[in-house]
Amino acid sequence: MIRRASIDDLADIVPLFDAYRIFYGQASDLERARLFLDSRLNNQESIIFIAYQDDRAVGFTQLYPTYSSVRTHKSWILNDLYVAATARKTGIGESLINSAIAFAKADGTDVIQLETQIDNSVAQGLYLKMGFVLQERGTDFLLFKKSI
Repeated sequence: MIRRASIDDLADIVPLFDAYRIFYGQASDLERARLFLDSRLNNQESIIFIAYQDDRAVGFTQLYPTYSSVRTHKSWILNDLYVAATARKTGIGESLINSAIAFAKADGTDVIQLETQIDNSVAQGLYLKMGFVLQERGTDFLLFKKSI
């Protein structure tokens, strides 16, 4: 089951967000994770979808809005995607991305972007499979875009 998270889901999201940060080389800091997510949700600065398997939170994705002055349009950046190791290869990552795409489409945008580390080949394979196109290659990141 995947649904949009609210502030009431903070206790479920925080350990996943902390694990996500650890995956990207940060030290574990549950309080920092809680404060960060609390602020994003309370200030309506991001949209979070959370995945449950057997009533246990096993993954999340977080979207941030971005704006184009030239296009006078809002789009969304799929900034974070994480699935617990025990739930990987079950389709949860793809389902979270599909939820993000459906939300962005319903919000009236026609583009969703994401970025991943250059050495995260598993994630890159998923993004390409789902129709994302490589837009930019940095020294340590890849930027993908999908028209929706």
